[in-house]
Amino acid sequence: MVTLTIDRKKITIPKDWTILEAARSLGIRIPTLCYFKDLNEIGGCRVCMVEVEGRDRLCAACNTYVEDGMVVHTNSERARKARKINVELILAQHDCHCPSCVRSGNCALQSLANDMNIFSFPYERKAKAIHWDKTFPLIRENEKCIKCMRCVSTCEKIQNMGVWDVEGVGARTTVGVRNGLKIQDAECALCGQCITHCPVGALRERDDTEEVFSWIADPEIITVMQIAPAVRSAWGEGLGLSKEQATEKRMAAAFRSLGIDYIFDTNFAADLTIMEEGSELLERLGEADKHNWPMFTSCCPGWVRFLKMEYPQLVPQLSSAKSPQQMFGAITKSYFAQKIGVDASKIRVISVMPCTAKKYECSVEAVNDAGFGRDVDIVLTTREADRMIRASLIDPAALPEQDFDSPLGSGTGAAVIFGATGGVMEAALRSAYFLLTGGNPPVNHFQQVRGIHDGWNEAVFPIPGGQIRVAVASGLGNARKLCQAIVRGEVQYDFVEIMACPGGCAGGGGQPIHEGQELAEARGRLLYQLDVNNPIRFSHENPDVQTLYAEYLEKPLGHLSHKLLHTRQEAWKL
Repeated sequence: MVTLTIDRKKITIPKDWTILEAARSLGIRIPTLCYFKDLNEIGGCRVCMVEVEGRDRLCAACNTYVEDGMVVHTNSERARKARKINVELILAQHDCHCPSCVRSGNCALQSLANDMNIFSFPYERKAKAIHWDKTFPLIRENEKCIKCMRCVSTCEKIQNMGVWDVEGVGARTTVGVRNGLKIQDAECALCGQCITHCPVGALRERDDTEEVFSWIADPEIITVMQIAPAVRSAWGEGLGLSKEQATEKRMAAAFRSLGIDYIFDTNFAADLTIMEEGSELLERLGEADKHNWPMFTSCCPGWVRFLKMEYPQLVPQLSSAKSPQQMFGAITKSYFAQKIGVDASKIRVISVMPCTAKKYECSVEAVNDAGFGRDVDIVLTTREADRMIRASLIDPAALPEQDFDSPLGSGTGAAVIFGATGGVMEAALRSAYFLLTGGNPPVNHFQQVRGIHDGWNEAVFPIPGGQIRVAVASGLGNARKLCQAIVRGEVQYDFVEIMACPGGCAGGGGQPIHEGQELAEARGRLLYQLDVNNPIRFSHENPDVQTLYAEYLEKPLGHLSHKLLHTRQEAWKL
């Protein structure tokens, strides 16, 4: 322990704390830009400069450790002027057309400039643009990059992908795709974690909102929107709604106010996925000698991209079940089109997802089987959907709650936890138990697979005639560790769930961004509470899914189910 003074306040703290941590414990704010706790503490932006008595140079508070007897001034005249100059220099190399930036109003640099009374540009401005394919789901605008290196650290330390790297030296330093590759040629999983950790608007998803607006305005087009489980845990954040206001039914009302014809819940398709994937798992277990193990979940396209790029030998072990998004699209343009008596070619399926990789997934030819072009026509992230609501001048807080439409609008508690890491596994095990025994397990029987872990979580559950060994990992860095252990034969499992984003879809790359915060765990808790509150907790008890099989699909893994609801990931093109 050491004792020091910060802005005339004494504090005794562990010696491995930084000045920044010490100041925050006292409620003293030191501004930061490149800093992200436990991820990026390089002191590169020099915005957190403070004055330490007895030292000639100012110190970066984020990576200067405390010492006994240290006297720190966080806002002395010298520190304040240096901080302001450093921000002005950053602005000199930044595209400051804030009103047309996707992060306007939610930008760390914009907030700092305002807080520091920067109302002019004393230095020559040199914001360099670099060509980027704007059709790619992930877009980088170099002229907005502030070289904070957060994207580099996120991709390397959390996702262990190394897509981004530092290029050039001195004033020519910038960030680009490693080895000078085009982004299309890099091994990018499209998880979007670099977007959510960027403090400015240098990284974003491709914006598809205007295409959706045009469909809404066309009287010849029938718009059908599906909303993913994890979206309900975050959609209100970008609209300033409280948790009490941001309910599922108010979410449905808000999107219906846009002019969408039908609003459905992807939870319906999540339950359908469990029926197919759970049946597939039991079928494989019944002929175990014919298969390599484990069977992997397949509903995360970021994970599928990762596996195809990094461990192609494991791709055949993916479940052949499509993701809930793609199952929903296929059923909408077949069963639902027949149900309402319309030509499926007039339907446009719009997905609202917490994910950037879903924009890629819907374009994969191998998952479009209904016979009317894309099964899912376009994917919006949670952020894009929020922007559409704001652009339409809708006040969601003033809207009365509304139900999802029928017959594809119902979902169970098992479906809603798809949005949290371990949720797919738990939902699958709940229904697999029923399919195997004819009776439901205790609803909380498989809670052991829940939670965010460093590495992965594993469990063994007894089943009639034996046991089932399972593992759950979220984040591609953890996925890599688990895949390596499996390939080396260090671990053996029957069923493995992997999500590309830490914490699962709740922490997806398309979710609202909050500077310096990781909210996947908090959002996941909300999803588990929705599960508890749902009167139906098992996917196989979804009445609309039961009707779908009775009227159309006949049975899980049947002929039509295979045609519409399954895929071969080996055929997916990256």
